[in-house]
Amino acid sequence: MSRSSSIDPESLVPLTALLEAMPGGVNAIPDIVARRAAVAEMLAAVDVPDNPDVAKEDRSVPGPDGAPDVGVRIYRPVRASGAAPGILYIHGGGMVLGSVAGEDPTATMLADALGAVVVSVEYRLAPEHPHPAPAEDCYAVLVWMAKNTDELGVDPDRLVVYGGSAGGGLTIATALMARDRGGPALRFMMPIYPMIDDTNTSPSSHEIVDVGIWDRAGNEEAWAWYLGGAQADAYAAPTRAADLAGLPPAYIDVGTVDLFRDEDIAFAQRLMAAGVPCELHVHPGAYHASETFAPDAALSQRIWAGRLDALRRALA
Repeated sequence: MSRSSSIDPESLVPLTALLEAMPGGVNAIPDIVARRAAVAEMLAAVDVPDNPDVAKEDRSVPGPDGAPDVGVRIYRPVRASGAAPGILYIHGGGMVLGSVAGEDPTATMLADALGAVVVSVEYRLAPEHPHPAPAEDCYAVLVWMAKNTDELGVDPDRLVVYGGSAGGGLTIATALMARDRGGPALRFMMPIYPMIDDTNTSPSSHEIVDVGIWDRAGNEEAWAWYLGGAQADAYAAPTRAADLAGLPPAYIDVGTVDLFRDEDIAFAQRLMAAGVPCELHVHPGAYHASETFAPDAALSQRIWAGRLDALRRALA
């Protein structure tokens, strides 16, 4: 698929600029350490002013049994009164990239817009820490949140998990763990264009090969690193879950020019068939994370408006 033929014109402009500055896109950098540094440098170049209405705190919380503590960044609305909703925020990056700092603006925005306490997880990354380390870190932080709602100022009946891309896959994995382990009850989950299928067999996984943002080759590489030679289970690749009943209500969105399009649509249909309320939005012209690369585009504004509306309804 030609990368320009189906992409929203406004959203195409920053993508073109990125690929001119970094031919082949981020995944063209073969060394993972250098790739992470390039992503961090790119994100650091975006000047986002501090929001005085949101207080931030970095700390460590207990990790999975026998594993290191997990770093988190806690966002608290300064003017919050009473118990607030609690959002476990899981960053993206294909299980191999990304950080709390890199998605600080989005986590800050959610805390401010929703009056929620947001806890963003610095989970371990592959290939150094393959599955199940990332998913177990996220679940450990959810358990910590549920045990410390009084300290956090969080309503235990309004816990939500939110994440995009790899964070979307980990959002579903965390919800599956909570269901299977009798863990914290979740009000809602919002897996955004989630990375959930290790097989790379869907039509869209064959179509999206030259967009420059999370194309097929990068996805295959990331899955190989994430699985570390092991067979995927449902917590690694949620499409492998045999039973989706009992998961929390969900909101999924994905673009038509996103490699994850078809696996996400199919998963949303399976949630509905399992009796799980699921709102699905497929955005024509959106590529993977286009609302991040082109935040001022009208398409991006519609994407964010839909997400915030769904979260407000779920947390009311």
